[in-house]
Amino acid sequence: MVVDERSIRSAQAGSDDDPLTSVELFTGTGGLAEGLHLAGFRHLLAVESYHRACESLRYNRAVDCANLAAAAKSVPAASDPWPLYEGKVQDVNFHPFSGKVHVLAGGVPCQPWSIAGKSQDIEEKIGGERNLWPEMFRAAHEARPDVVIAENVIGLTRPSFKDYYEYILDGLRVPHEERLEGEHWRHHHERLRKRIKAKDVPDEDRYIVKGVPLNAADYGVPQLRKRLFIVAFRASLNVEWIPPEPTHSRSSLIRDLLNGEYWVRHGVPPRKGLADSLTEMLPDDKAPWRTVRDGIKGLDEPALDRKHSGGPLHHVGWPGARMYRGHQPSDLDLPSKTIKAGVHGVAGGELTVIDRLGRYRYMTVREVARLMTFDDEWKLDGSRGPQMRQLGNAVPVALAKVVGDSVRAQLRPKG
Repeated sequence: MVVDERSIRSAQAGSDDDPLTSVELFTGTGGLAEGLHLAGFRHLLAVESYHRACESLRYNRAVDCANLAAAAKSVPAASDPWPLYEGKVQDVNFHPFSGKVHVLAGGVPCQPWSIAGKSQDIEEKIGGERNLWPEMFRAAHEARPDVVIAENVIGLTRPSFKDYYEYILDGLRVPHEERLEGEHWRHHHERLRKRIKAKDVPDEDRYIVKGVPLNAADYGVPQLRKRLFIVAFRASLNVEWIPPEPTHSRSSLIRDLLNGEYWVRHGVPPRKGLADSLTEMLPDDKAPWRTVRDGIKGLDEPALDRKHSGGPLHHVGWPGARMYRGHQPSDLDLPSKTIKAGVHGVAGGELTVIDRLGRYRYMTVREVARLMTFDDEWKLDGSRGPQMRQLGNAVPVALAKVVGDSVRAQLRPKG
């Protein structure tokens, strides 16, 4: 790895004498893992099945792990590469990590619960192979972490998924009450509820669970991205997750747009009409939401007249973007729309922008990476499509760090 500013930050992030450890499931291109790393957690293992994402991890922080049991026996230094297992999480035995890992984390694949996904029968979604929540339960049972951090789409809390969402919470409350082979999830849930109601599960075998929706824009990410975070603390620790307080706000952005501070900061004249479309709110003491303009500041203008094969892929925009009904571009002077992992060969509102020259265009990969708060040195494997898929499935690094900091504060309280 090249010694750069990111490496220096990594060393600072894990410099305490009693480091906290983590195991990452469904690592993807590393948004959640990188955020936890910067919050001071040292990864004993990262698991990912998508080859392109694994290649990205290898470019940046990871090396292949030949022996999972050996990985569990030593705590890496903050600057050491992450041990990576490329393969299905179903094939991983997490027992060697029991008693050695503080945090089990993962952004469980969200396709079955995504509002943007294709509508289908609820039971079919829950029972399909793409539902990997049971693997999160199993990993928690085998690894016995102090804390579980799970991220997912807000769609999981929709009324149509209410029963299964409650099942997820209860499955994390008592993960050692395993689901029997061939057992329907509803029958398993009945057994979980009985154990919870009986209050006979030892504190070291149960967890205090809290699910909270967080908007990335409220924590300095230049993107409107609401996600569900479920955090479970082992009951024997006698602590409960305190979700992070928002640090940024819409009202502060509106204040800066109206009083001119925003335009002065960027050295551009105020946009006519934008202020008229905003409703002034009561001011607060938070920082303003970060906008697309804030996020991509300093990047070179994309070469719109060149094909992606003719130059650095990360910095080249695609021409030919068109507006379609229901697909509006992100506003340059507001947080971007949610970056998604869908098919990006066609126009999508979350991947287009009207830039400072008034051009309607697709955003470059590097611009989107900025909106996901990845470091500019973070490399992504593949062509534009696979790169966008990786970014759309990721947790914004800055949001992951905020969540990691909140968990760390409970595990290592100061004073």
